[in-house]
Amino acid sequence: MFKGIGVSPGVVVGPIRKVLAEKASGPVPADIDQVLKALESVATDLDKSAESIELEVAKEVLGAQAMMARDPSVIEVLEGAITEGVAFDVRPIVEEAFGGFKEQLLALGGYFAERVSDIDEIQSRLINKLAGIESAGLTLTEPTVVVAEDLTPADTAALNLKFALALLCSRGGATSHTAIVARGLGIPAIVGCEGVMQLVDGAVVLVDGRNGDVIVDPLQDEIATRTEKELKIKARADSITGPGRLSDGTSIQLLGNAGTIDDVRAAVKVGAEGIGLFRTELLFLDSHIEPTVGEQVKLYSEVFQLMAGKKVVIRTLDAGSDKPVPYINAIHEENPALGVRGWRLTRTSNDVINRQLEALAEAAAGKDVKLWVMAPMVNTPDEARDFAGRVRKLGMLMPGVMIETPAAALHADHVLAEVEFGSFGTNDLTQYVMASDRMDSRLSDMTTAWHPAVLRAISIASDSAAKISKPVGVCGEAAANSLLAAVLVGLGVSSLSMAPSALAEVRGFLASIDLDTCERAAQAALSARSASEAESRAREILEG
Repeated sequence: MFKGIGVSPGVVVGPIRKVLAEKASGPVPADIDQVLKALESVATDLDKSAESIELEVAKEVLGAQAMMARDPSVIEVLEGAITEGVAFDVRPIVEEAFGGFKEQLLALGGYFAERVSDIDEIQSRLINKLAGIESAGLTLTEPTVVVAEDLTPADTAALNLKFALALLCSRGGATSHTAIVARGLGIPAIVGCEGVMQLVDGAVVLVDGRNGDVIVDPLQDEIATRTEKELKIKARADSITGPGRLSDGTSIQLLGNAGTIDDVRAAVKVGAEGIGLFRTELLFLDSHIEPTVGEQVKLYSEVFQLMAGKKVVIRTLDAGSDKPVPYINAIHEENPALGVRGWRLTRTSNDVINRQLEALAEAAAGKDVKLWVMAPMVNTPDEARDFAGRVRKLGMLMPGVMIETPAAALHADHVLAEVEFGSFGTNDLTQYVMASDRMDSRLSDMTTAWHPAVLRAISIASDSAAKISKPVGVCGEAAANSLLAAVLVGLGVSSLSMAPSALAEVRGFLASIDLDTCERAAQAALSARSASEAESRAREILEG
């Protein structure tokens, strides 16, 4: 058995085929004209790959890579370093040039650090192109489990997806391109699965994308057991519709996370009861200057129209840390995760936040929508009071705060007293409680919301909220895990917001258990010594 990170659920059995990345070796002689011509050819290839694949998320990534290849700053660096009309080994210069861009992205961290793989892909393609190596891709003619060190969107575009049973990579993490593409395709996938490249082509494996397990030459009993369990989960998800409820009738509001209009449409399609987190920073990240009030009003109005009559929780600008906005987060910070981000932007960009609140109020005026507005990175009661005052002054009645720092969780009785609701951002809360960068795969055992220390922080805050009758929900990734969602309900949360793709499965699972079971699972997890023990104890109660 091999163990990795399951990033797209499903159980399949089939023979493997390995994708072996072909890389040029030795010197790569060229002059600047040849380099620039090859670079444009790389961009053209990426554009063609984008046209050949139907999956929208892969199209977007490939299009972004093509833009990177044509970036004037890349061309400028190469032109400045390579002599015109003279051919010599350009490999060191190309590697140094792209290495500089990689360092810049890594320094920004978060989303931008994840794009380093895009730079690697462009550099590799450029060197191969100069060396006369053209990738032929992997041709599939029968149902196959595709195995690779990593799969780029361009690799995926070259596959005949009709025959791709599953994707299996020895490298990568939960946010890698392989994970994103596999979820979009709806096929099982496992990443970070060390050792799988040692398998020989044709070896038959069972891939369990839910649990991250790869079993070579599986026994029929193992295949039957895992397949039956997966089919039951899917059948249960398909059979339950309507508002979220436990088996005893306890109401648990199930909402969708969104950052774009397409995300909101996806939430509508799966029957979300509203939007539990709308990430407004994506509008700011997509622009070179601050979006105007009018531009913001247009976006928010579209969201409200699609969610007419339903609850919509808008998070104010969460720029900084892993989502820096260049024209706002201009000052270098040694530790951006602990710097000026979220509501702290009022210290440096107060007018930006005020204009956003004005846009929200204008967009909501006269609309049939239940608008809740929350601020990220609120630490203190005074910050909560400041935010609530601004929101209420503009006629919006439901101000709330994200509970994503230890200070907010431990001080929740005073922080929540100033607002109408709280929402746990489990991604950041986990990072701050465990003092571990959630983007660092080396710390994966420390960056899971299953850790009892994180669950205790949530428990403390939930108990404080209950005493003052303030509702608390969860809008972090933890809500998308059915077992963890049940534990969170047992800790006292009344709403769960997640990626729309996860909603049906969570709804189906919660409908199969009652509140007492959730509470027993929560207590078992709280008393554990580690994340793995907490998950194991909860699983025993919830699935037993």
